This record gives sequence, C-alpha cells and structure tokens, in this order.
Amino acid sequence: MLENLLDPTILCFVVGLIAGMVKSDLRLPASTYDFVSMYLLLALGFRGGVQLAQVSGNTLLYPLMGTLLISMFTPLLSYFILTRLGRIDRPNAGSIAAHYGSVSAVTLATAMTFLKNRSVEFEPFIVALMVLMEIPAICLGIFLAKGGIKAVENKRKLLRDILLGKGVFLLLSGLSIGMLSGPEKMKALNPLFDDCFKGFLALFLLELGVITARQFSYLKKTGVFLIGFGLLMPLFSGTIGLLVGYLVQLSPGGSMLLAILSASSSYIAAPTALKMAVPEANPVLSLTPSLAVTFPFNITIGIPLFYQLSQFLYGI
Repeated sequence: MLENLLDPTILCFVVGLIAGMVKSDLRLPASTYDFVSMYLLLALGFRGGVQLAQVSGNTLLYPLMGTLLISMFTPLLSYFILTRLGRIDRPNAGSIAAHYGSVSAVTLATAMTFLKNRSVEFEPFIVALMVLMEIPAICLGIFLAKGGIKAVENKRKLLRDILLGKGVFLLLSGLSIGMLSGPEKMKALNPLFDDCFKGFLALFLLELGVITARQFSYLKKTGVFLIGFGLLMPLFSGTIGLLVGYLVQLSPGGSMLLAILSASSSYIAAPTALKMAVPEANPVLSLTPSLAVTFPFNITIGIPLFYQLSQFLYGI
C-alpha cells in the first residue's frame, strides 16, 4: 500500500490535496483541465478499441453480461441503503445511487497504470466494460430518483445528454477509432497517447487533489452516514466486482480492474446528467462523498487492496 502511495501520479494527487487545504492558488487553467480530461478519455478509448479489434465476440459475452448485472445491482443496492438506513429522500438517494453505479475513468486509468508498473496483464476490453457500466447506472439512478422514467419530462434531451456528453462520447469515439484502425495504424499515435499518458494523468490528479480538498468543507453537511457510505460502499461493490470477474473467468488483473470499476463512483458524467434530469436533488450530497471520500480512498487504499485480494483469490 505504501508503494502505491509513493507512485508519482498518486503523489501529485497528495500535493493537490495539500495545496487545497492550505488554500494555495495552485490550479490548472480551466482550458487545460478540460484538455487533459478529454485527452485521458480519448486515450482510454483508443487503448480499448485497439484491443477490442483483436478479441472475438465469444470472449466478451460473459464479461459483458456480468458487467451489466453489476451496473444494475450497485445503484439498486445503494438506493436501498440510502433510503432505508440513511432515511434520505427519493431524489437525493437516486442521484447518489447513480453516482455510485456509474464509474470513474481516472480511477480506472490509475489502476491500469498500477498494474502496468508491475507488469501484470489484463483483458484488453476493460474500457468497453467501463462504458457499459456508465449508461445503465445513470439511467437507473434517474429512474429511481424520479419515481419512474415517465416522470422525466424531456426524455430525448436526457438520452442525448447521457450518450453525447463529453465523457461517454469521447470513450465511444475512441473505442470506434481504435477498432476501425487496428494496432498497426494506431502506432503512429503511440508517442502521444501511450508514452505521455502517465504524465497527463499526473496533471489531472494534481488538479483533482485541489478540487477534492475544497469539497472537504461540505463533509459536515453530508453527515457521518454519507461519509461511512462513501468508505464502505466501494469495499462491498468492489468485492462483488472481483467475484464476478472471477466467475466470468477474467485474469487476475482483469478481475482487479473490474473490482475497481465497481468500487469507483462518477464525478464527471453522472453529475452532468443528474443536474438536468433531477434538479430537485442537492448536488453537494452526491458529489461530496463521491469525490472527497470514495475517490481518494480508491486510489490510495482500494487499488492495492483489490490487487492483493485478486492475488489471494487466484492463489498467486
């Protein structure tokens, strides 16, 4: 675990946290932040698309089915816990459930870098699984928050915002380009989208550290229950993801990444969609535990923890 904390990308996140807590004026320009986030999403899409071009449909069938079940189970369980145990109202519970059913591309990128540094192989279609988890979870969260899809006034705009939002659109575009181009044609882009990936990830985590620190002030407003939820939910959902990965016969590395995807929560795609679809929900209640609790927990503790659990599960 200490070794993971000493990774330069994680240390950049820690530096950002410190800068935010001491109220430093350290910030990436807004245009730079947008550029780096677009770069990371497109790079992840390219990677997944190139590898998908080399995978048969039969290989994908069971992982896709398992991932779809996770993307439905996690928001349903989250909603049950939030409404029954946390006594949180329907709109806010559905909004939080959508955030925790959805996924974090940056958490996945950090976990992939973690495995790459240890020369651990994993299935090339993990990025495709990430995209699959994103859309159903957001839709189900909105369904729960609104008391049924019929309550959503502008369904066409909602679907458009989910599918054509920056995150999902760039991932889908990158996947398509990578699949159509194949590994040989994509080699020309490797110096930018492969060799520089970790550097851009470090920049993004630096900025996220600052943003996360500024969310700490809202933790008192969210209450002890949501803080505990932000810590315990990724442990449970991540374990489910690990077991599903094992059952659908993913490699140890692939199962670990599926666990991290299941444990992660969204702070980009889900907030954008929920803001439009469920305006009555308080975004602080959704975003603060996701960004200020679950995200730092996953990249500092969750990644090495699920790596060790995957090694144990596979008897390595």
